[in-house]
Amino acid sequence: MNNNVVDRRIPAEIKGLGKLEPYSGASINGRTGIERKPLARKSKLVENLERAIRETGLKDGMTVSFHHHFRNGDYIINMVMETIAKLGIKDIRVAASSLTAIHSPLMEYIRRGVITRIETSGIRGELAEAISKGLLDIPVVIRSHGGRARAIENNELVIDVAFLGVSSCDSYGNANGCFGKSICGSLGYAIVDANHAKKVVLITDNLVEYPNLPVSISQSKVDFVVKVDQVGDPDGIMSGATRLTKNPRELLIAKNTAKFIEASGYLKDGFSMQTGSGGSALAVTQFLRDSMNEKKITASFALGGITQQLVDLHEEGLVKNLFDTQSFDLRSAESIGKNPKHYEIDASYYANPLNKGCVVNNLDFVILSALEIDLNFNVNVITGSDGIIMGASGGHCDTAAGAKLSIVVAPLMRGRIPTIIDRVNTIITPGETIDVIVTDRGIAINPLRQDLIDSMVGSGLPICTIEELKEKAEKVTGRPKPIEYGDKIIGIVEYRDGTIIDIIRQVK
Repeated sequence: MNNNVVDRRIPAEIKGLGKLEPYSGASINGRTGIERKPLARKSKLVENLERAIRETGLKDGMTVSFHHHFRNGDYIINMVMETIAKLGIKDIRVAASSLTAIHSPLMEYIRRGVITRIETSGIRGELAEAISKGLLDIPVVIRSHGGRARAIENNELVIDVAFLGVSSCDSYGNANGCFGKSICGSLGYAIVDANHAKKVVLITDNLVEYPNLPVSISQSKVDFVVKVDQVGDPDGIMSGATRLTKNPRELLIAKNTAKFIEASGYLKDGFSMQTGSGGSALAVTQFLRDSMNEKKITASFALGGITQQLVDLHEEGLVKNLFDTQSFDLRSAESIGKNPKHYEIDASYYANPLNKGCVVNNLDFVILSALEIDLNFNVNVITGSDGIIMGASGGHCDTAAGAKLSIVVAPLMRGRIPTIIDRVNTIITPGETIDVIVTDRGIAINPLRQDLIDSMVGSGLPICTIEELKEKAEKVTGRPKPIEYGDKIIGIVEYRDGTIIDIIRQVK
């Protein structure tokens, strides 16, 4: 028996419970051998980003993470990496949920050895082109949104410090993306980082009174808060409304896609969907709205990147619930802060294939885009016809695997470049998970889906084989010349479960 600091006799051990450690004061939080911590602070606000980085203990060789909800208006990544470089820290792995054209300054930090590795869902612009031509010594790792969440939660991707921009935050670290001058809506990708990073720094241009509600990122996950003048450019974060296409070719694709869904039997009361933000996809949503009104049916939920068109359906009562990992426009970003059944969900809940159940598994149908499709229905959404990285894996392979019906919409040709080819440059989504290809010149159904082939008999839709689609394209474009690649591997493409589905080689 020993006396603790408040003069109570405490036994050293109790049978069945084991050893007991005596209380030793309120300023100590942790047991023998564990780091001694002071009483919790009432404010986590630090005066600038440099101080926050120093306080996190960031060192050479560590991993930092970012989210991409600010899209091409993001200031956070460039701001943080500039400060890290000024502090002389090198050999950093950047684990961003995605990178866009605004992140071209990262090229200089790669050249200087500040950044030596990148793991992300996608890369665009000058940075993507430079990496495609061999800028990085270590190949970039491409993961889907669900695959990234899986890697983080399984400690395959260990984040030392997460630097997360938020549009609204209090001094204790309660944050959301719904309010402020730089709103982005859902923080679905950032939430996973906040939950699992060793240290979390929130960066905001809108510091508000405690408590900041609603809470997307909780104070219990946050170490430091930094206020800056601007987290991003609102014109790049929210470029206004996503608008319906007036392109006749895209409208034809959309109309036939909606007709296919209806003929397939999946458009019935209580269905679920993810439709995307491209021109054809938005038009599909509008055509489905008309059919829903005519049939007097409602959808259980819509999922994914939420658009104003889906918000409209929700507010009209046609879609009961919205599950939002990323808000694509101003209207959807505002909706998440006011509509109680517009739910913000994190990327793991959305699409992690190895948790106990992600939402994509409950999708009836998903509408997806493509840069290239091959005769085996494999889809490429990341490298262009010249082999240069220009896109993102995103949730493409996640939703294709989860949905009962996965539909890829794409023009048969872009300029003089065919969309259907013998072999795609880079496989992001395997053909075994793609059910239908809808183009402006015909619709091809994967032979694995005989049930869909049977359901289209008498539909009046222009059904053909994928070989016939390829032949139609080549009659106009000719056969494209193969891309010349070097030996250097510049990218590794993971499938959502972490296995390697493809590699990307340096373009000659």
